[in-house]
Amino acid sequence: MSAFASLVEGLAELLEPLFQASAAAAAIVLFTALVRLLVHPLSRASARGQRARAALQPQIAALRKKHGKNPEKLQKAVLELHAKEKVSPLSGCLPSLFQLPAFFLLYHLFSNSQIGGEANSLLAHQLFAAPLGGRWADALGDGGVLGGAGLVYLALFVIVAAVATFNYRRTKRMMAASAPVAAGGGDQGAQQVPGLGAITKVMPLMSFLTLFTVAVVPLAAALYVVTSTTWSAIERAVLYRDMPGAAPAAAVLG
Repeated sequence: MSAFASLVEGLAELLEPLFQASAAAAAIVLFTALVRLLVHPLSRASARGQRARAALQPQIAALRKKHGKNPEKLQKAVLELHAKEKVSPLSGCLPSLFQLPAFFLLYHLFSNSQIGGEANSLLAHQLFAAPLGGRWADALGDGGVLGGAGLVYLALFVIVAAVATFNYRRTKRMMAASAPVAAGGGDQGAQQVPGLGAITKVMPLMSFLTLFTVAVVPLAAALYVVTSTTWSAIERAVLYRDMPGAAPAAAVLG
């Protein structure tokens, strides 16, 4: 934890001439960008895996038609198909999983008053009028929604809502394009896969969970989430631009 705190402090010192009092916040944005650059090869691999899974959809649809009344046999057959074609059904989760340690490091770093037995100096840093260790509830209690800290959160919520709306529309289009094949064709295919209809309705809304995350975590961790989800939206738009039937990845960390 101390080494990570030193890294953030070092980045803040480098950025201080440009960002002044908000240098630590800029350091967190830069740190997030560096993490996303490191994870980018996994994102590209995930896109390749998605293309491979999309190519299997006609065979999976045939398996659903054949084993639609036996969910256990259907699941086994689908897993065997993925193994035979050397396609991992979970590869799309890897970019999000590899980001979790960085997110939790920031969360704990800005949630503790002490680091290595000494006062946590990072808690003195701010993004404009909002302390990086504070939460939205603190901002509401100190000036309200239109107070200095409240306006910072309002700006973050606007960004998150815009990104979530973009993801929502894109996810709806992708799922509409993939549903006829993935479900085995129309309502009949949906009935052959228990829970598919519910998942189809809920999945496009997952991006909006980021609003809740930003509201309850320390501002430093919220900055990581906002930067990462914005990066993810742009990255997926580029990597999946030729895949209208691609399924979306996890929404909270991208």
